[in-house]
Amino acid sequence: MSKNQNLRRRGFRPDIWFQRHAQVAISSLGRLASLPLSSLMTSAVIGIALALPIGLHVLLDNLQSVSGGWESGASISLFLKQEISDAQAETLAQKLRQHQRIDSIQVISKDSALQEFRQLSGFGEALDALDSNPLPALLVIQPKPSFSTTETAQLLVRELGLLPEADIVQLDLQWVRRLQAITRIAQRGVLVLASLLGLAVLLIVGNTIRLEIQHRHAEIEINKLIGATDAFIRRPFLYTGFWYGLFGGIIAWLLVAISISLLSGPVANLAVLYQSAFDLSSLGIDTVLSLLAGSAGLGLAGSWLAVGKHLSAIEPS
Repeated sequence: MSKNQNLRRRGFRPDIWFQRHAQVAISSLGRLASLPLSSLMTSAVIGIALALPIGLHVLLDNLQSVSGGWESGASISLFLKQEISDAQAETLAQKLRQHQRIDSIQVISKDSALQEFRQLSGFGEALDALDSNPLPALLVIQPKPSFSTTETAQLLVRELGLLPEADIVQLDLQWVRRLQAITRIAQRGVLVLASLLGLAVLLIVGNTIRLEIQHRHAEIEINKLIGATDAFIRRPFLYTGFWYGLFGGIIAWLLVAISISLLSGPVANLAVLYQSAFDLSSLGIDTVLSLLAGSAGLGLAGSWLAVGKHLSAIEPS
């Protein structure tokens, strides 16, 4: 005998079960629709609480994509020894351009380095007092894209450091690493914030369901008098919490989408100034589905906790 046949013999009908749940879900939705202002306010509070960590998560994802692009564009600064002339620097650059890991090399002569330092430092008068140029020639080396990660670039740095003309070899990624470390701390902070606000959503839904139970105290007593089970009485409250969470998730999604839309224009203009095609990415379909499922789950959990605590305290006198 199959499992469905056993269930039917015990009085369980899957079609009837789904039908009853659908009826309760629709009736609880209709009850929320009959009180649009209070339902909207509760859902909006939930949406705002969820929108903050989700929005920060999206911004951090965008920041990581930008920093990843910066890391892939790593450059190496090869400072030559002071006695190396500009002609020798050009000769070395021609030799290094044949390297299989190097994409391009920019040679900055001693005079060019001094001029740039004069413009940026503001020590022009002090530099005029010097008898000779104290700055060395510089090679700015751009590795090929396949060798632009931190690990492969470090290998090239060590190799360049063995050159007899080399004085200092510097991988220009330190500030990117610091940014990534800050980003990891921010991600942990977003996780903590999401946990706290998730707890707040549980409390909001739980308190709302508690007030609903108190409001329907007499109705619950009558249902218990005529033999209604706790599961039957609990069901509409659980669906109410589910709808609150789902609508809160939809509002959070809309708030984040609107915020990104408002920010995308200024961010695109800023990217143009830096000759970049970067554009803010919005919530992906996977993130949206996870948001809606999580918010509905929080609403359901909050209502379950409230119903389990307060429903048992109501008994017909």
